[in-house]
Amino acid sequence: MARLTCSSCTVQLNGRFELPELVRLGREDLEFVLDFVRCSGSLKDLCQLRGLSYPTIRNRLNDVVSKLSADKETLETKRRKILNAIAEGTLTVKEATQKLKELAT
Repeated sequence: MARLTCSSCTVQLNGRFELPELVRLGREDLEFVLDFVRCSGSLKDLCQLRGLSYPTIRNRLNDVVSKLSADKETLETKRRKILNAIAEGTLTVKEATQKLKELAT
């Protein structure tokens, strides 16, 4: 179970949900991505903005891309795989039920 609270109006959301990939990045990575977007995707402009060399910026971007790729398989994707395994006959309903319960925790 997750809880999100708005800091300005104190509205709370409770439930089971996944945050968007970008929101799961750390603060420094998110700031890097925002700078990248503000520079319209220009690594040259990003180098100037951050005062870093092209190889440094390129490596940093590669690191962020790797982090985003690692989170690619979402909860929904995992659920679909389990349900497809039932349809293909490679999982019993009982086994699938257990796997779905494990995903929910």
